[in-house]
Amino acid sequence: MIEELRISSLGVIDSSTLELGPGLTVITGETGAGKTMVVTALGLLLGGRADTGAVRAGAKQARVEGLVSADALPELAAAVENAGGAVEDGQVVLARNVSAEGRSRAFAGGATVPVATLAEIAEPLVAVHGQSDQHRLLRPQTQRQALDRFGALEDLQAQYSELHDRLTSTERELAEVTASARERAREADLLRFGVDEVAAVNPQPGEDLELATEEARLGHVDTLRGAAEQAREALSSDHGSPDALGAVAAARGLLDGVRDHDPEAAALADRVAEVSYLLSDVAADVASYATGIDTDPNRLAAVSERRAALIGLTRKYGDTVDEVLAWAEQASARLLDLDSTDDRIRELAAEAAALRAELAATGVKLSEARAKAARRLGKAVTEELALLAMPHARLTVAVTRRVVAPPVDAAHPPADLLKVDDTWVRFSRSGLDDVELLLAANTGSEPRPLHKGASGGELSRVMLAVEVCLAGTSPVPTFVFDEVDSGVGGAAAVEIGRRLAKLAQSAQVLVVTHLPQVAAFADRHVLVEKSSDGSVTSSGLVTLDDGGRERELSRMLAGLAESDTALAHARELREMARRRAG
Repeated sequence: MIEELRISSLGVIDSSTLELGPGLTVITGETGAGKTMVVTALGLLLGGRADTGAVRAGAKQARVEGLVSADALPELAAAVENAGGAVEDGQVVLARNVSAEGRSRAFAGGATVPVATLAEIAEPLVAVHGQSDQHRLLRPQTQRQALDRFGALEDLQAQYSELHDRLTSTERELAEVTASARERAREADLLRFGVDEVAAVNPQPGEDLELATEEARLGHVDTLRGAAEQAREALSSDHGSPDALGAVAAARGLLDGVRDHDPEAAALADRVAEVSYLLSDVAADVASYATGIDTDPNRLAAVSERRAALIGLTRKYGDTVDEVLAWAEQASARLLDLDSTDDRIRELAAEAAALRAELAATGVKLSEARAKAARRLGKAVTEELALLAMPHARLTVAVTRRVVAPPVDAAHPPADLLKVDDTWVRFSRSGLDDVELLLAANTGSEPRPLHKGASGGELSRVMLAVEVCLAGTSPVPTFVFDEVDSGVGGAAAVEIGRRLAKLAQSAQVLVVTHLPQVAAFADRHVLVEKSSDGSVTSSGLVTLDDGGRERELSRMLAGLAESDTALAHARELREMARRRAG
C-alpha cells in the first residue's frame, strides 16, 4: 500500500505531499488545477515514459517519491534488496527524477536503479485505469490469471503446471539421450576396447614399480657382482692383502696394550672392538650377497616384456598401473550406463506418453472449470455494467483452444502440441486455453477485445466493473481510476461511487473525479487547489476535513462553495453515500 506521495515541480504542482491510507481516496479540483498530475506522478513511479513537457516551467527537474508499506509485500522487499536498496521499518521509498533536458533517474530503497528495474519492482503494486493508460487487465496473461483467481482454480492450475514441468523435463532428457545415442555408442566402443585391453594384461597394484626395480638389478648383474667381491676383499682379504678387519684389529691391539694406564684409552679400545664386530658382520653379508647374484637372462627377458606391456597401458590410461586400474573401474561403470541407453530411451518415451495423457486429462479439467468460471464472471461484470450507465453492454470471457493440424510424426510430436480428445492443440505451462475478455458495447454488436470494443471512458468503467467482481482475489494492493465517471451522471454516477467504495473494502483505491456523487463515497477527500500570482500558476494537494468536504461537494454540485442550498445538498449526498456504502 502507498502511504505517502510527494510531488515536486511536476506540471502545475510546485511541491505537495499527499498522505494516503486504506480505503477510497478521491481527488477533485477545478478544471486545469492539475488533478491528473497525481496519476502522471504515479505513472512515473511505476517506471512509465518520462515526458520532459511535464517538468514545471522554470524548474530543473521534476521529482516523485512514494513511501510504500512492504509489510504485506515480501516480494517487493526482496526485489528492492536484490536491486541494492534498503527496506527500513517495513517501508520502501521509490523515487523518479525527470530533468528538463530529458534525463531520467530512478531509485528504489535509496539505490539508483534502471528505470526498467523500477518498473519491475513497482508494477505489481498499482493498477492504473485511465483513458490513456496501458491497463493491466488488457494483457491476456493477466486476464487468464484473473479468471483463475475468480474461479479459485489456483490449485488445479498448479497441478497442471507441475505436470507440464515434469513432461518438459522428461522430453528434454529423451531428446538429449536420443540425439546422443550415436555418440554414446562410439564412446562405448572405445571404453570397451580399453577395458578389454587392461583385462588382457591384468596388471596388479604396484606391479610397475616392483618390475622396474627388478629389471634394473637383472640388467647389471656383472657390475653388482664385481663391486660386491671387491668390497668383500677390502673388508676381509682371502689373500693376505691389507684389509679393513686387519687394520681395525691392529688398532684394537694397540689400545688394549695401554688400557690399564688410562680409562679413556680403555673406552676407546672397547669402541674399536665394537667396530671390529660390525665389520665382521658386514664382511659376511657382502660375501653372501656376492655369492647370491646369479645371471638369469630368461627372467630379465620376461620382466622386460611384462614392463613393455604395462608401459603400453600407462601411455593410454594413466601415469601408473594404479591409475590404469582406477580408469578401468570407472570405464566399466560408464559402460553399464552407456549400454543401457536403449532401455533408458524406452523408459523415457513411456514416461513422456503417460505424462502427456495425464496432462491432457488435467488440462481438460482445468478448461471445463475455466469455462464455468468464465460464464459466472461474464454475467457478474455484465450486471455491474448495467448499473454503470452501460445497460446494453455485455462482457464475455472467451476460453478457447488453438486447434492445429496433426503433426507429421504423431509418435514424436513437437513440444508445444498435445493431443486432447482426438484433436491436436497448442498448449503451454498455463493450460490448454487462451483466455480473453470480450465486450459488446451495444445491442447487436459482436463481442470484441476490450481495447477495441470500448471508448476510453467506457473502458474505465468496464475495468471498474471487472475489478469489483474480482475484489478480494486480486494481488494488486492499489487501484487508480482516472475519470472513470467520464460521460456519466445521475444515478449511474452514484453506482460508480458505490462500487468504488465496495472495491476499497479490500484494496486501496485512488480516484480522480469531477462528480460529487462519486466524491461523496470517499474515505479521504483530497483537493487540488489552484493559485496564481498573475504570472505563475501552481497547485497544491490538501486533505479536506468534514467542513472542507462539504464545501468542495457544494462547489462540484452548484459551482458555489458557500451556497446554503448547495451545502445542504452536499450533506444530503454524503449521508446517502454512507447509507449506500454500508
